[in-house]
Amino acid sequence: MSTRTESPASLAPALRTLYLVRFGFAVVWAVLLFVTGSEIGLVSGALLVLYPLFDVAAIVVDSRTSRGGASPALYANIAVSTLAAAGLAFAVTSGIPAVLTVWGVWAVVSGVAQLAVGLVRRSLGGQWPMILSGGISTLAGTSFVLQAGADGATLSNLAGYAAIGGVFFLVSALRLRRSK
Repeated sequence: MSTRTESPASLAPALRTLYLVRFGFAVVWAVLLFVTGSEIGLVSGALLVLYPLFDVAAIVVDSRTSRGGASPALYANIAVSTLAAAGLAFAVTSGIPAVLTVWGVWAVVSGVAQLAVGLVRRSLGGQWPMILSGGISTLAGTSFVLQAGADGATLSNLAGYAAIGGVFFLVSALRLRRSK
């Protein structure tokens, strides 16, 4: 069954729950990174690697929710997020500019994937926040890569990025069509 033909009544409740969990995780993660991320330490480094790993887990749940008809963009995003986690595990040992570069590239590619999935799922309702979030992620990722080359690069923008992304998941969860 394709995500395009998946009935809103069967897919929307599961996506709503997943989006609410993603919102909660993003907000808690953003607060923790903001508090610990003035430099890369053990906690902030672990948080940086954890975020894309959580993304992988959420996308796996999303693809299973789609009952085998998940968009190819979901599978691509699993691969990209896994690579991002590995890249960030190395980047945290090299400093904030390396982290911003890896995070930025990941944000661009995963943003495009999120945008594609949102476009495919438009019939479910509540996908415009996901489409906007994907577009914003692409732009934000580009800015992170540019920030990596600037003096005084910080991780605080990553916390803001995650919080805003979480809000988009919340809005989307609230706007998904209710099951009948």
